[in-house]
Amino acid sequence: MSIRLSAFSKSKDQANISLLGTTAMLFEAPGAFDLSTQKRIWALANDVQGWGGIKEAIPGMTNMMLTFTAPCEDPAGLKQKLLVAWEKATDWKIEGKTIEIPVTYGGELGPHLHDAAKLTDMSIDELVSLHANRDYAVFALGAHPGLGYLGITDKRIWVPRREVPVLSIPAGSVSIGGMQTAVSASPGASGWHTLGHTDVEFFFPHKENPTLLSAGDTVRFRVERIIP
Repeated sequence: MSIRLSAFSKSKDQANISLLGTTAMLFEAPGAFDLSTQKRIWALANDVQGWGGIKEAIPGMTNMMLTFTAPCEDPAGLKQKLLVAWEKATDWKIEGKTIEIPVTYGGELGPHLHDAAKLTDMSIDELVSLHANRDYAVFALGAHPGLGYLGITDKRIWVPRREVPVLSIPAGSVSIGGMQTAVSASPGASGWHTLGHTDVEFFFPHKENPTLLSAGDTVRFRVERIIP
């Protein structure tokens, strides 16, 4: 079976740095998509956040976006500075919290569980067991407020993104795509396979700390029940 994985599985020998208009810059890390690379991204963002002219350093999936307080006057110089900082960046260990998430797999709110089982040539119970019996690192937050990109799933359940995205899945949807898994913090479109649902809330817009998950946290899924 041939599986097309996320672009994150590709490896580059050199970092790619590009301007995003006049107000931002994107740093894309070299190397394989793994937690070690992501920890260096966290360290880099922590360092760059203190540089003059930088409004915000935002870690993404093996990348980092910088926003400027004013248009950058010396992009070439900033790019070189970033490359030097990347070489010095170390495996930054964030002391994150561990969060257990109860999940109901299958049923109306897990509409792609059977599709994913067919793609992986597994039974429903086997797929659920491999998805749940694992600790996942929160690599970054993105896509919409509160959504954490979690990785890395067991290789046996790596599946391609759906050929036809779903226009709307509810908040709490637990999905897999490529080598990642995630829980939707709010309703919206998705190109991943939705395996189940949790009642845990992930986004609190009126709180000082509005997200349940943070980069460096650990997520554990607990099987509440399986609906065939």
